[in-house]
Amino acid sequence: MLRDPDAADDLVQSTLERALARWRLRRDDGDLKAWLYTIQRNLYCDMLRARQRAAHATTIAQAQSSAYADGDPEAALIARDALSRLDALPEEQRTLLLLVGVEDLSYAQAARALGVPVGTIMSRLSRARAALRRRMESGSGAVLRRVK
Repeated sequence: MLRDPDAADDLVQSTLERALARWRLRRDDGDLKAWLYTIQRNLYCDMLRARQRAAHATTIAQAQSSAYADGDPEAALIARDALSRLDALPEEQRTLLLLVGVEDLSYAQAARALGVPVGTIMSRLSRARAALRRRMESGSGAVLRRVK
């Protein structure tokens, strides 16, 4: 699954650790091998999700830092607010906005990537843009704090 011997060793070790920690939960009449493979697959899926979250957080952080590097404080604040509101959108809408708006995929390419019809891409993109526009205009999602 991993195509990396070191990562595979880590996954096997984590699998065995979890299995030993939860040994009392194993069914006596169940298949031990199937139980271990299930634990391993779940750990692998957890690891993939963690990598995706970390990559997404890194992307947002890089965009925010590049916005601050320009030296224009107002532009930096606008960019920070836009990125935080984009981050607050549901995953499906955020992904579609990034595919079409940032990655510059055509509607047909985005439809192929997501496995949906082009019409679905168009309607979802319209809803995503409207949601982002509403958030930007209403100011929802802004974090205010008191500074003394």
